Amino acid sequence: MERIHIYHTNDIHSHLENWPRISAYLHEESKRLKQENETVFSFDIGDACDRVHPLTEATDGKANIRLLNEVKYDAVTIGNNEGIGSSKKQLNHLYDEANFPVVISNLYDYKTGYPPEWAKIFHIIQTESGHKIGLFGLTAPFPTSYKPIGWNVKNPDEVIGDILELLSPLVDSIILLSHLGIGEDQRIAEMYPMISVIIGSHTHHLLPNGKKVRNTLLAAAGKYGQYVGHIELEIDENKIITAEATVKETATMKPPKNEKWIIEGYETKGHQLLNEQVIATIPSNYSVNWQGNSELVTLGLESLKEYAHTDAAILNAGLFMQPLIEGTVTKDALHQVLPHPMRILRCTLDGENLTRLIYEMEKNRLFLRNFPIKGIGFRGKVFGEICYNGVTYDKITGEVNWLGEPIEPAKQYTFATVDHFMFIPFFPTIEIIGTNEVLFPFFIRNVLGQYLKKHYPAKKSAE
Repeated sequence: MERIHIYHTNDIHSHLENWPRISAYLHEESKRLKQENETVFSFDIGDACDRVHPLTEATDGKANIRLLNEVKYDAVTIGNNEGIGSSKKQLNHLYDEANFPVVISNLYDYKTGYPPEWAKIFHIIQTESGHKIGLFGLTAPFPTSYKPIGWNVKNPDEVIGDILELLSPLVDSIILLSHLGIGEDQRIAEMYPMISVIIGSHTHHLLPNGKKVRNTLLAAAGKYGQYVGHIELEIDENKIITAEATVKETATMKPPKNEKWIIEGYETKGHQLLNEQVIATIPSNYSVNWQGNSELVTLGLESLKEYAHTDAAILNAGLFMQPLIEGTVTKDALHQVLPHPMRILRCTLDGENLTRLIYEMEKNRLFLRNFPIKGIGFRGKVFGEICYNGVTYDKITGEVNWLGEPIEPAKQYTFATVDHFMFIPFFPTIEIIGTNEVLFPFFIRNVLGQYLKKHYPAKKSAE
C-alpha cells in the first residue's frame, strides 16, 4: 500500500497577500510527509499571474514565476491570464526561469502547428514504488483572443483522445490539470472515465471534499489563493483504490515571519518599477465619475477612436478607477487608473443592429450604473455609466444618431469598445451579430498611454 499526497493551487490571480503563507505551508507539508516516507507532489492549475498587481505588470509575470519557483511544483499548466494576458513574445519567455515543467496539451503555434518550446503536451511522474502518473493540461479555448496573438488553441475533445491514447500504455493512472471550468470538468469525467483525477480551475469553484463523477475524482481550490487543495490517493498493486480531496483555508495557516513586510515588498517593488517609466505630462486634472460621463472617460473614448481608426467609441465609466492628476503621468499611474487586462474591440454592425445594440445598452443603463461586476477581465468595483462618443440616443423619440445623422438600417457602422463587452451577457448583439476584431497587442491602459504620449509629450527634466 502506498499513499500519494497531491497539493494544488489555482487562480491565484496575483493575490500575493496570500502567497507567503501558501509557500511556507507547502514547504512544511512536503518536508513533514517526506520524513514520514510519504509521496508528495504539487501542481498549479493556471492563472497564477494577473496584471492587476503592479509587480506582475512591471515584470510581465516573471516575478510570479520566481515566486512559484519557491514551491518547486512538479508541474503547472497555464490559464487564460497567462495565455492571452501576454503577447506571444512575453508568453514565450514567461517560463524562462521556471524550475518546473509547464504542461499544456491544447496550445499550438498558429504558424508552425507545433506546441510551444517551453511546454510539454504531457508529463510523466513516478512514485517511490514505481507507480507512474501521466499528466496533461488543458486551458480554456478562446480562439477570438488566442488567434490574433499567434496561437491556435484547440477544443478539449480535439486533443483528449490522442493524449489518452499516447499516455495510457505508458502509465498506471492519469491526472488532468484543467483550466477549463467545472462544467467542462464534469463533462470530461463523464466521457473519459480512464482519467483518474481532474484538478480544476478557471470558474473559481471550490470543492471542499471533491466530487466523484463516474470513476473520476474532481478537485478544486477556489480562487485568489484563499485555499490550497489536498488530494490523497491510496495505491495497491499499482492501482488507485481510494481517492479523497480536501482543502485548507489559507487564513488558518501559520503566517511566516515578516509576512506583512514581504507582502508590502511585492507591492512597493511593482510600483517602483512602473514609476520609472514616464509616459506624458498633462496640463490639468482629468476627473472620473462612475455614475456619469467625465473628463477622463471622454479622454479614454478619444484614445480608442484614434487607436482603432473609428468615428465612434463606447465605454463604461467604471473602467476608470481613479483620476489622472496634473503633471507627470507614469506607467504606474495608468496601471492604477486602468488595471484591467482588456484589449480594444472593433465591432461592425449594420444600422438596424447598431440601433438594436444601443437599445440594449439603454435598457440596461440604470441597472449597470451601480452594478458590481466581477471577472471576465474587469478589475474594478462597478460597471458604471455607459458613455458614447460619436453616437447619440434621444430618450424622448428613441432615435439613434451617428455623428449627428440618423442611422441608415442597411449601412455598415464601425465603433470601438473593449473586448469585455463581447463576453458579458448584457449586449448580446455584439457577440451574435457583430463582425468583431480584437486589436492586439495593447491593453486599454497602453492605448490611453499612447494617446497621452502623442498629445501631451513628457517634459524633459532640467539637467
